[in-house]
Amino acid sequence: MVLQGILNMKETEPKRDLLSIDDFSDELSQLIDWGIRMKNDDGFADGFKPLDGMSIGSIYEKPSTRTRVSFEVGVSKLGGQPLTLLANDIQLGKSESIADTAAVLSRFMDGITYRCFGHSDVQELAEHATVPVINALSDMHHPCQAAADLMTIKEMENSVNGHVSWVGDGNNVLHDLILACASLGIDIKYATPVGFEPDPGVVSRAASIASDRGSSIKSTNDPIEAVSDAGVIYTDVFVSMGEEGMKGKLEAFGGFQVNENLVSHADSEYLFMHCLPAHRGEEVTDGVIDSENSVVFDQAENRMWAQMSLLTRMCNEAAWHTYNELY
Repeated sequence: MVLQGILNMKETEPKRDLLSIDDFSDELSQLIDWGIRMKNDDGFADGFKPLDGMSIGSIYEKPSTRTRVSFEVGVSKLGGQPLTLLANDIQLGKSESIADTAAVLSRFMDGITYRCFGHSDVQELAEHATVPVINALSDMHHPCQAAADLMTIKEMENSVNGHVSWVGDGNNVLHDLILACASLGIDIKYATPVGFEPDPGVVSRAASIASDRGSSIKSTNDPIEAVSDAGVIYTDVFVSMGEEGMKGKLEAFGGFQVNENLVSHADSEYLFMHCLPAHRGEEVTDGVIDSENSVVFDQAENRMWAQMSLLTRMCNEAAWHTYNELY
């Protein structure tokens, strides 16, 4: 195979981190295309091992299903060794500082993923690590989810007629969805209850990107307005992990459930998306999430393929560039 000679070449350029999806705004379309190609080309996926001889460590402060499995399997598919570090396995932020942990892990690992509570923690880890760091979820951003979401939309773009619509909380998933849609020039309209809007700074960053790419970002507090004529309807849990003690939050989302009545305002062939896990009967009904319009399990699978593309780009840039030159 032509690529075999360069798979173990590591670039000497400064390392790059993925803390929010706009860190790779200019390359996002190419990264997604790469994930789609790997997913659909068995020969490429089976024979391409750009992480051969590399170890990728994944730190988890929060429990996970899709994130942990997708990273472990994806790293293995790329020829690397995944190492999972749970909160109780290491001394991160306890008896050892984040900066010191970053320095130590950089001596053993070729890349680090970090699923954490506070976004400032993954920023600090990235600042002091000498290997690439991927934000696997923080309270502010979820870039790997956004990459999988836009991969799913791009796979099915021939059947998507209309904008992307979000109904629910202005949370970390929405932040990177807005940034990702802006990066790919896709219109997005989001509806949140009053007081639960996304971070203004994130929206401002996305608006700047959107103005360059010719797309629009619109906000409303009316779910029907957001989903009218939409090609994609997306929601997430109303109360995220770690927010269970927030009294009264759920009551603020009355009328925001994605149900059969709400989706009737969208394009008849709309896609329903959810990052999972879903609280059925809360933010979405069984009739919607189990309908033929639902692509939630495609999203879940695409987490792995999108992350495999990102890992290759960040940990073996030589292989990434050579592949793109050849294909």
